[in-house]
Amino acid sequence: MSTGSVRTSRTGPALPLVTVLLAALLGLLPTAGPASAAPVDITAASASPAPGDPVPIPVDFTGAGGTTLHGLVLAAPAAPAGTRGPGLVMLPGAGPGPLAELRAAAESYARHGVTTLIFDKRTDGYSMTHRDYGQLADDALAAVRLLRTRPEVAPDRVGLWGLSEGAWAASLAASRSAEVTYLVTAGAVGLTPARQQAWAYRGYLRHAGVSGSLLTALSDTSVRQLRAAGLFPEADYDPVPAWERVRQPVLAEWGTLDREAAPEESATIIRQALDRGGNTHYTLRTVPGVRHNLHLTRDDGYDRPDRLPADYAAAESAWIQRLATGLPEASADPAPPQDARSRALDPLPWYESTWFEAVATLLCLTGFAGYALTGAVRRLRRRPRPAALPRAARWAALAGTAAVLGGLGYLLFLTVTAAMFPGPVLFGRPAVWLAVQLLALFALGAAAAAAAGARRERAALAAASAADRARLGALLLAGTVFLPWALSWGLLLP
Repeated sequence: MSTGSVRTSRTGPALPLVTVLLAALLGLLPTAGPASAAPVDITAASASPAPGDPVPIPVDFTGAGGTTLHGLVLAAPAAPAGTRGPGLVMLPGAGPGPLAELRAAAESYARHGVTTLIFDKRTDGYSMTHRDYGQLADDALAAVRLLRTRPEVAPDRVGLWGLSEGAWAASLAASRSAEVTYLVTAGAVGLTPARQQAWAYRGYLRHAGVSGSLLTALSDTSVRQLRAAGLFPEADYDPVPAWERVRQPVLAEWGTLDREAAPEESATIIRQALDRGGNTHYTLRTVPGVRHNLHLTRDDGYDRPDRLPADYAAAESAWIQRLATGLPEASADPAPPQDARSRALDPLPWYESTWFEAVATLLCLTGFAGYALTGAVRRLRRRPRPAALPRAARWAALAGTAAVLGGLGYLLFLTVTAAMFPGPVLFGRPAVWLAVQLLALFALGAAAAAAAGARRERAALAAASAADRARLGALLLAGTVFLPWALSWGLLLP
């Protein structure tokens, strides 16, 4: 794709059923900072400055499409009157992105002499299932233009800082405008968003002790279905062309405990892109002991506490200040190692297409849940069960409904929570997934028993009402469709 044009998210056949079951995708949470020892709690950022704290200045400006954005300039507290220093616009990671998320990080930069602008991310045109990195890049450039007009900022020393998804927008903005004089990123991703998210899901599940079919169901099948349905925003965005066009000095950082950005691959991809573009003024830095957003961690990078290192922004601010005396030579630390490589996501074959999957799911739910609901209504009305209907059909209906809704509901929960909370794990399977797998097996067995019973009671069924025959037929059809459906979602695989 062209990085010089605004790109809107691809939409697909987002059927209501698929939307309900798969419409939530959790991005990487924002916040950032480098490494050190004693932590500073991000929640301690004060709304009103104490002596020596950065001075907060509310600002409004117009972003892409005329959207009004609300921000906060945090001015360096010790700058002599009349002097102008560097400025920095900070962009958060994926999600709503209120400026409060970066308040403590921005104050740290300001304390080190870098006047910083943070702002609430747009809500117009940005949601869990729709976003446009070109639009976010234009918002960033509007913020840069505002910061360049501030009396405490040197207009030729204003840069961009981006975390994770913010790094995609920041690199795109830098590739579009020389008004951005330098670029700093934290946890930048060199892969497409879909491939990166699939890699992160797999890593979080493995860390929890999960093995087997759930790894594929979440990190492959679910991600590919979301992408095909148009519910994974910017799923196939390629960040490489933008990085190839970045000519400004770059400081790109990854934590050694980054479990979300595929840091070894991303650092290599971004370095190669800068080299191809002829950029010889980059610094790729690996920060020890911190996770994806360069915050501290209590669980080897697999948690998300909002705790900044005590010397947060010190190394970055020094790098920014040195730009006034000369451009850095290209240098790169060894990239943080990954436990596993990311995997390419193949297009869905026809039998796994969004429409096919939606129809199969609807048939399963109609047959199973329809049989159970009509039976419940019959019992409430105190009508006897027709003797011709096999007893196994009721159990197939209940177990099948629970397996379909439970399986997709659990995958949706893992998607929304970034696979951080799979629950207790037994024999390499989360207890919930194991229960759903057992329900799926029971549903198939009961459906087979119901089919055998119906065959034995052909004569009695012929005398039953058309409605009862239709109920049973829909249930047996659901049982037939459920077998390949459950296989495709890994419910019948070890």
